Amino acid sequence: MEIILSILSAVGDFLKAHGQIALILLATMNVYTFVIYGLDKRYAQKKQWRIPEAHLILAAALFGAPGAFLGMRLFRHKTKHVKFTVTVPILLILQIAFAVAILAV
Repeated sequence: MEIILSILSAVGDFLKAHGQIALILLATMNVYTFVIYGLDKRYAQKKQWRIPEAHLILAAALFGAPGAFLGMRLFRHKTKHVKFTVTVPILLILQIAFAVAILAV
């Protein structure tokens, strides 16, 4: 537990010093994730080459869960796949909890 608190503290210090950079990176990752979910939906409709599911999940895991969640809802994409309907909301909750923990330190 002490290691986790020290990591959160270090990340918190970094964000305080470089908060704008972190926000830009988060926004960029979420826009990217949202766009690839939309593109994959379009490719599916046109029966074209698809973006691998592992790439979609990885983008969500790399702090793109809000973009993935919005993409799933807006484009109605991957909403019948348990892998996505369970994983993306869990990632979203974890990322929100992480952000709250960072801000609390």
